[in-house]
Amino acid sequence: MQDQPEAAPEQAADNTVNEAVDAVTSMDPNTILEFLRNNGIDSSLFVNFGKDLIVAILIFYIGRFVVKLVVRGLTRVMDRQQVDTTLQTFVGNLVRVALMVVVIIAAIGAIGIQTTSFIAIFGAAGLAVGLALQGSLSNFAAGVLIVLFRPYKVGDYVEAAGIAGSVEQVQILTTVLKTPDNKQIIVPNSQIMDSIITNYSANDTRRVDLTVGVSYDDDLDKVTATLRELVDADERILKDPECQIAVLELADSSVNFVVRPWTRTSDYWGVYLDLTEKIKKRFDDEGISFPFPQQDVHLYTTEK
Repeated sequence: MQDQPEAAPEQAADNTVNEAVDAVTSMDPNTILEFLRNNGIDSSLFVNFGKDLIVAILIFYIGRFVVKLVVRGLTRVMDRQQVDTTLQTFVGNLVRVALMVVVIIAAIGAIGIQTTSFIAIFGAAGLAVGLALQGSLSNFAAGVLIVLFRPYKVGDYVEAAGIAGSVEQVQILTTVLKTPDNKQIIVPNSQIMDSIITNYSANDTRRVDLTVGVSYDDDLDKVTATLRELVDADERILKDPECQIAVLELADSSVNFVVRPWTRTSDYWGVYLDLTEKIKKRFDDEGISFPFPQQDVHLYTTEK
């Protein structure tokens, strides 16, 4: 009769483990408790630890669920406020990490472990990071304020921090501007919030301010009528509010008229440039002169 092949080592190990598990599970709980008492082990410690462990697990899973709800609600609020997507993601992740740290510390505390040292470590780490990233955090805070209060948006033409240009991007730390000559300028958000912001695109309409000087010899009524005719002929100029045409000042060499038509913001530069050219050509046709700066020089002769 041939010998049976020996079982593989893995199979033998599995059999041993299964036998041990069956032995433990088949034991009477009272027998286990009696064994612990006979060996001087307080069974209440295991019972209390088991309860604390269950509470810690519940705190972790319930806390994680609550964190998800908070982050989801915050994202919806930012979405209704039309907050930039990049900022939504960044703020959501930041809030999620901060709340999960609180949940984990609470779960650890439920087990009975002192969490004072953990809080001190997190506090020291946060202080170190804050000091190292002081400038970046300032720019981040300014970026949040820009997105929330929206002093400008993408596409607006603004002047801020001494720079003028069209807004291309509003990022977490910086704002990207494009100048009229197609240069890209990246400005830190903190510098923008610390300066005066002029938004030329905020309103639907703008006023064009022109100053036109004529000779003292010209007929002022004719000048006014000519300017009024040019303004009325341009369909881009709004009827309401009415364009103001009046004598501004009696200057040294000319009588200066002010011409202030209103137009849509998108038509501002077209009206400004076209109206300036039309005034020059029409005044030439009407014989209205543009005086050059004049200065009288008096010469005196003295006898030697």
